[in-house]
Amino acid sequence: MHKFDVVIIGAGSAGLSALREVKKRTDNFMLINKGPWGTTCARVGCMPSKLLIEAANAFHRRTGFEEFGIMGSGQLRIDIKQVLQRVRKLRDDFVASTLKTTMELGDRAISGHAHILSPDQVMVDEKKLHTRKIIIATGSRPVIPEPWKNLGSRLLTTDTLFEQETLPERMAIIGLGPVGLEMAQALSRLGIHITGFGSGNRIGGITDPFINKEAVDLLSQEFALHLGARADITINAQTDAISVHSGETDVEVDGVLAALGRRPNIDGIGLESLGIPLDEKGLPPINPDTLQIADLPIFMAGDANQRLPLLHEAADDGHIAGLNVTREKLICFKRRTQLAIVFSDPNLVVVGKSFRSLEGEDIQTGEVSFNRQGRARSAQSNRGMLRVYAAADSGRLLGAEMCAPAGEHLAHLLALAIDQSLSVWDVLRLPFYHPVLEEGLRTALRNLASKFPERNESDLAMCQPFSSEALD
Repeated sequence: MHKFDVVIIGAGSAGLSALREVKKRTDNFMLINKGPWGTTCARVGCMPSKLLIEAANAFHRRTGFEEFGIMGSGQLRIDIKQVLQRVRKLRDDFVASTLKTTMELGDRAISGHAHILSPDQVMVDEKKLHTRKIIIATGSRPVIPEPWKNLGSRLLTTDTLFEQETLPERMAIIGLGPVGLEMAQALSRLGIHITGFGSGNRIGGITDPFINKEAVDLLSQEFALHLGARADITINAQTDAISVHSGETDVEVDGVLAALGRRPNIDGIGLESLGIPLDEKGLPPINPDTLQIADLPIFMAGDANQRLPLLHEAADDGHIAGLNVTREKLICFKRRTQLAIVFSDPNLVVVGKSFRSLEGEDIQTGEVSFNRQGRARSAQSNRGMLRVYAAADSGRLLGAEMCAPAGEHLAHLLALAIDQSLSVWDVLRLPFYHPVLEEGLRTALRNLASKFPERNESDLAMCQPFSSEALD
């Protein structure tokens, strides 16, 4: 009887990251994947969605041409079919790059449904594999309420959106988390009549009420937003149109994009056979620092464990699981500073600790509006707001939330500062070139610093603003 050192179930981002570490230490492994090979990010997630967003934003820029003195923008038109063709073409290139990793594995990579029989046995279709350890990295899939499936091809998710040859004229986006919000704005900018529905009052994962209000106000200028009530779907028997009802709102549309989040692919893989309790979601107890399930020789990584469904977190999960699965003494890892970005315009960002997670803690807050920020005005991107949070006793930066131009870049600066436990004064001592959008971050930091006792005037962190849009 052959016994593998490791069986990896799932060849997505977490599975491939785990594979990279396992291969360094043993060639006695098996990789099992159900469904299409290639990661969720490359096939149906991060990459195709950004391709669509880039096309949408490029077309949308025409609305500001006359302000720059560029005339004739009314002659421009969008070809949705060609947009989607480009999305698929580049998407397929990205997928191909991920497939190279698994194509070279030969018979050490197989397609099939894996079912765990015990901590040392995995059944793949009709074949039983014996193994010393297991990594579960089965990923996730979109949540689709069962009654909605009656819509047939008129119901889309991000798993099917990018495969369409064209798109309906009127669409409802139900669910305004990061994915729903990105797709709602992008599709609206491509000329599709969009109505967005969110059951809560917050959008895009934002928890700071001031930032959330700014985001809602700005995005509702581009497409209709209906928040605070659950959306129900019916089909008009006379017109065959889709009716969406939410609170006091009734809208008829031609198609629906369900963006209600993703569900871990753990059903049917045999977790109940492990002899340990499962929670209400069917998940076993997982050590967040080692990713070990209970005290078993099994590790769960990526979207499957529902910790943080982000590519860089999935890659880290795979790295942790791949190392620990080949060791007798487990390594406890310190996780990275949390970072979540919504690629709307302006970007929505939560970095470090969110406003909600700081509730009850003694903090000080600094903020800036980008409405009058010089560089933002020059680019006609002067919209949005940033709020940064610091410990009240030390000024150490804890987190920030923003709805801001170039928020994706400001967020990385803040993540670095938070990771290094820098204070507001430490960051204010750094150079800020002029004119750049980062000067907006400096304004927020100066506002934050003003909440603390004054420091020695010989400290460059105390350099004051000009109070001039041209200079600050």
